Amino acid sequence: MGEDKLWIQVGGRPLIAWTLDAVGRAACFDRLVVAAPQVRWPAVEALATAAELGDVRLVEGGARRQDSVAAALAECGDAEWIAVHDAARPLAPPELFRAVLSAARSGGAAIAGVPCVDTVKRVEEGRVLATLERDALIATQTPQAFAAALLVRAHDEARRRNVRGDDDAYLVELLGEPVTVVPGDPRNVKVTRPIDLTLVRALLEDAR
Repeated sequence: MGEDKLWIQVGGRPLIAWTLDAVGRAACFDRLVVAAPQVRWPAVEALATAAELGDVRLVEGGARRQDSVAAALAECGDAEWIAVHDAARPLAPPELFRAVLSAARSGGAAIAGVPCVDTVKRVEEGRVLATLERDALIATQTPQAFAAALLVRAHDEARRRNVRGDDDAYLVELLGEPVTVVPGDPRNVKVTRPIDLTLVRALLEDAR
């Protein structure tokens, strides 16, 4: 993005403000832990207060997403259930948070996913090696939810084995533990490229 995307103005507010609002509307969390650069902590605290979030803890993020989650886990105290959400997904609906938590309570771990609409190919050095069966594929989203003890064990094992994962569910999968999938939401866009911001702005305008 060329800049800190979480602080880009969207609808007159920083992008992260919309994410904090989404967490607050879910109304299913006792504590919120935000991994962010320390220089941003006062602004995050102000936005969390505006979103009427209660117990908010702030930790310094790490070099990788995985490191940031691990740092946040240390602030979760005696929580039994933990949801991990990307701050760059500002439009996650409240019911999605509740759905993954409910599924995790039944099976230990749950993620949100939407069907792949594009044909996916495995490529090496610019050449197609295989075309994957689209019907068996999903694009994963956050929030993802876990039994706290399971998520801590997954991170501890990944650290011991020097494993890097793109999401927390992958680390749980490496333990051989099942992960339940609940239907995601196509509006739950992750802001990665400038065009994603255009889409988020359009979706917010459409919701008004």
